[in-house]
Amino acid sequence: MKVKALIIAMIVIMSLFMAGCGNKDDDNKATGTPTPTAGTTITPTDTAAPTATEPAATQPADAVSSASIVNDEEGFMKAISKDGTWIIAITKDLTIEKELTVEGDFKNSRDEVQRKLAFYDQDADRNITARYTLTAPKMTIKSPMCSIQHGTFKGDLYVSVDNFQLIDATVDGNVYFTTDTAKSTFQMDDASKVTGKQEVNK
Repeated sequence: MKVKALIIAMIVIMSLFMAGCGNKDDDNKATGTPTPTAGTTITPTDTAAPTATEPAATQPADAVSSASIVNDEEGFMKAISKDGTWIIAITKDLTIEKELTVEGDFKNSRDEVQRKLAFYDQDADRNITARYTLTAPKMTIKSPMCSIQHGTFKGDLYVSVDNFQLIDATVDGNVYFTTDTAKSTFQMDDASKVTGKQEVNK
């Protein structure tokens, strides 16, 4: 009887011991931290703004641009280029010994195609306070809807676009049109004049 009780006790002890070892392994598995795989990185979702080194959006040539107010040859040459502005205003008489070309497509503040050569100053009420003269051997107009306003161009003017205008302006020289339609669409008001000839010269 004692032997039987002893065997039962040993079986119970062994069962408890085995159960205890099993629970310990399970606890280790439940609470253990997995080791990251070599070479694996964890990164957040990419929400960063574009970096400062990314190129800025460029403005097309025909976009709305501000006025250029110039008083020297370099400034005027840049302003009338295809990378210039829709209004070019001089603030004094200028003499440039180079042939000039007004080129590029531009829009004014009303989103209308226009290029304006402003040879004058005005006050806050838009009264003309001074008129200026630009002197050059030749100036070619290639920008659409272009005009010379309230001043004088001294030299020969070549017009290669339709609808060119003189508004209260003088051309002290000849005006040559490179197409028939450039001549037929040319306009000048009563305050404007051309001292030389006006003819088609293709």
